[in-house]
Amino acid sequence: MNGHTAQPIPPGVLDELRATDDAGRVPAPTTDDEGGAPLRCCLRRSRAGERIALVSYAPLRRWAARTGADPGAYDERGPVFIHAEECAGPETDRLPFTNAHRTLRRYSADGHILGGRLVEGADAFAPALREALDDPAVAFVHVRAVEYGCFLYEVTRD
Repeated sequence: MNGHTAQPIPPGVLDELRATDDAGRVPAPTTDDEGGAPLRCCLRRSRAGERIALVSYAPLRRWAARTGADPGAYDERGPVFIHAEECAGPETDRLPFTNAHRTLRRYSADGHILGGRLVEGADAFAPALREALDDPAVAFVHVRAVEYGCFLYEVTRD
């Protein structure tokens, strides 16, 4: 999408999560026999036979630590899938995981939620994201899965 970038979990953060996740747990990697898990390290679905880990991740807390913002009560953590070992990152600059119901959660520069929007399918995704990022009060958008509420990735302006 022109002017917008999907941000995977940064490599340094992935290294930390592979050692100890944001809930203080040591991950237990497994072999994904079926494939299909949405990986937040490379923004694609896992392939059968890949080693993955389900870890607890606090995206807003980590963003706030980098920026000095205080998200207050908006800080949260949840489960995300990552490769168990280092990976090459995204293979494409396309926005991933847009073909299902998603929530676009808008955040201000101080880390407070400005609103959210349910998006139903790929055709509605791009216009909803464009609308969110056209608002000058929006610093970034979190894309989340509706079914589990999981963080999928962050979108920023280029």
